[in-house]
Amino acid sequence: MSYITHFVSTDILVYLATCITLLLYLLKGFKNSALKMPPGPAPFPFIGNLNILNLKKPFQSLMKLSEKYGEVFTVHFGPKKMVVLAGYKAVKDALVTQADDFGERAEMPIFSKLTHGNGIVFSNGESWKVIRRFTLSTLRDFGMGKRTIETRIQDELRPLIKLFKSHAGKPFDPKIILNSAVSNVICSIIFGKRFEYNDTTFLTLLQLLNENARLFGTPPLLLFNFYPLLGSILGAHKRVLRNTERLKHFFQNYINEHRAEFNANNITGFIDAYLLKQEQESSNAKTHFHDENLVYSVLDLFAAGTETSSTTLRWGFLLMMKYPEIQKKVQKEIKEVVRPGQLPKVEDRRNMPYTDAVIHEIQRFANIVPMNVSRATVRDVNFRGFLIPRGTEVIPMLTSVLYDNNHWKTPHEFNPQHFLDANGKFVQRDAFLPFSTGRRACVGESLAKMELFLFFTGLLQSFTLCPPAGVSGADLDLTPDIGFVLTPLPFMMCAIPNKQTPHFP
Repeated sequence: MSYITHFVSTDILVYLATCITLLLYLLKGFKNSALKMPPGPAPFPFIGNLNILNLKKPFQSLMKLSEKYGEVFTVHFGPKKMVVLAGYKAVKDALVTQADDFGERAEMPIFSKLTHGNGIVFSNGESWKVIRRFTLSTLRDFGMGKRTIETRIQDELRPLIKLFKSHAGKPFDPKIILNSAVSNVICSIIFGKRFEYNDTTFLTLLQLLNENARLFGTPPLLLFNFYPLLGSILGAHKRVLRNTERLKHFFQNYINEHRAEFNANNITGFIDAYLLKQEQESSNAKTHFHDENLVYSVLDLFAAGTETSSTTLRWGFLLMMKYPEIQKKVQKEIKEVVRPGQLPKVEDRRNMPYTDAVIHEIQRFANIVPMNVSRATVRDVNFRGFLIPRGTEVIPMLTSVLYDNNHWKTPHEFNPQHFLDANGKFVQRDAFLPFSTGRRACVGESLAKMELFLFFTGLLQSFTLCPPAGVSGADLDLTPDIGFVLTPLPFMMCAIPNKQTPHFP
């Protein structure tokens, strides 16, 4: 009798558990069905909302739409439905609080065609996790965030100062010079060597990189992402593909040279470290350390390690010419802290709150990656009371964070006081996210911060920057050029040597 009673009670428990599970599933389904996509402007057939978007600077259109539709809204880029996140709180909630839900990189036709899911920036899943983890570890091994990389940056600052000085106070365009200097730092980590500023191959690589960064933000390439079939017919992407193939060809040749001379006891850079990892994983048929991931990881590091920091420095120098009184305050602080004839060191930053505030404000104001790099939802996501279906492309707008009225007193003005308290001490701000945030934040963030401080202070220690004769600060245009990365419009500047300029043999 007790056996029968036990059997019946077990059967009833299983039955009840099944009913409860089914009920919870139905309730969840009902709840999700009651949720709706975030609001947004009504789309037209085929063109979606393109009639109200400025494709030369879409971030500006999205900022205006956020004023009407709030922190989370839907926009149709042609037939493609996307969700936009605006403001610090919404972006942080998605990328940090609900990081698992927004953890994938969005499927963008142009980047899928270029990378085929390889590398660091545009990969997903286990491959992305493994390669990113390896990259971070390797960058740290080669000194990222440590004294060794500080020395590399200082070593690059010396020839940069010499080159600035060679212009003898006459006007010059700093773009390629700064590109070369900043790129050499990441090249020393990737390849184990730097390039001379007049190296024709190096200059070609930088030119290809600059052109792609501009093209990615142009209307034809954006339309290719929205209408890939039509874009393929029109051929808008072909120039980018050709440029990328030329970059890959150079990197592949360099990898082949390293492979031919490989010595496990002499690891000189990222490529050698990757080749060693390949050797260690040679028996693993499912390894992610294959040649395609190596080529595209090198391309990602080269691009990210060159374009963003050099662009930020150019914005900084343009702003110093625009606001000479701020430049004078920075130079005064440099003179008080850095010993004459010596280059600035990272440890000087703690004693230079005003300079630190100016550099942070340059990054905030320049807003060089306004739309971030799109994410995608990995499942149906309940976010802020809305349902965002699995696979939806999500734009966590960095512009809306760096210009958030709730976090910045004068968001549309260049104002170093944003990072200073009443006593003139440096204050970090939550909404300072130029490198994005969460799991897909920039892998080279600590390197970029060190570069910006050392290059910026080193050059302002050595030179006073001013516009060419006949041009006033008021004449300088702060309108950004068109591109995926917001760069300043081309400008000329004069670098007048200071008495404190270090002398090098």
